[in-house]
Amino acid sequence: MADTPHKAGFVSIVGKPNVGKSTLMNALVGEKLSIITSKAQTTRHRIMGILNSDDFQIVYSDTPGIIKPQYALHESMMGFVRTSLEDADVILFVTDIYEKHDEEDVIKRLQHAKVPVLLLINKIDQATEEEVNEKVAYWKEHMQPTEIHPISALHNFGLEQLFARLLDYLPEHPAFYPKDELTDKPERFFVSEMIREKIFLNYKKEIPYSCEVVVEEFKEEEDIIRIRAEISVERRSQKGIVIGHKGEALKKVGTQARLDMENFFQKKIFLDLYVRVNENWRTDQKLLRRFGYREE
Repeated sequence: MADTPHKAGFVSIVGKPNVGKSTLMNALVGEKLSIITSKAQTTRHRIMGILNSDDFQIVYSDTPGIIKPQYALHESMMGFVRTSLEDADVILFVTDIYEKHDEEDVIKRLQHAKVPVLLLINKIDQATEEEVNEKVAYWKEHMQPTEIHPISALHNFGLEQLFARLLDYLPEHPAFYPKDELTDKPERFFVSEMIREKIFLNYKKEIPYSCEVVVEEFKEEEDIIRIRAEISVERRSQKGIVIGHKGEALKKVGTQARLDMENFFQKKIFLDLYVRVNENWRTDQKLLRRFGYREE
């Protein structure tokens, strides 16, 4: 009996902000790789999650929500989306049950796709069957994707059928990455993302969007990992808010992030956080390069 042919390919997850792209990738990979908050524009990078078996390798890409850029940062974020669409073997276009028919900029990007586009209507656990059917009819009329799948990424509803269809569309190809790899990102990246997630959860309004995290030091010893990280803000007034009265706000972020890190690395963590003002970093090309948003 002949060996089963090996399949491998890139599956890009795209859509507007806050439709559940990160929740979906984490569910498909079975690991929490992308940070998740209720705020829009949480994901800033293209994050790959790699799912392996003996006869396939799926490289999922979680991408920033598609927006009209207002800063150089946003332009870099949309660059990550463009790259993920260019090398995709399958595109998962995620909408949700609350979609407000303002997806034109996303649809334009997908109209010329030369690969299958599977449209996912997410969060259907919050809708009636009639509402779901209305959304399916709307998208059939307005976009004609390859397939439409109503799902709930949060509750794993519809993901088994979706996964089966993804395997059908994947090309026969050797693995792109070693089979024991889970992601293309280094450990330092996930440390900075865990801290950034806690910033999104603990501060309001503009503060989370004005913050960036850089891991300055990552020293792994036998029984502990020592981490030093810098939180950049754009204005001096923001520095005071992030630190908080007697340092309490920053301490809370550090404690929450450290617990996540200890769970992620399965090791004791010593985390040292400090805050620096880097004025208008979202428009500063040099700083954007340092923060990983621009090619060297």
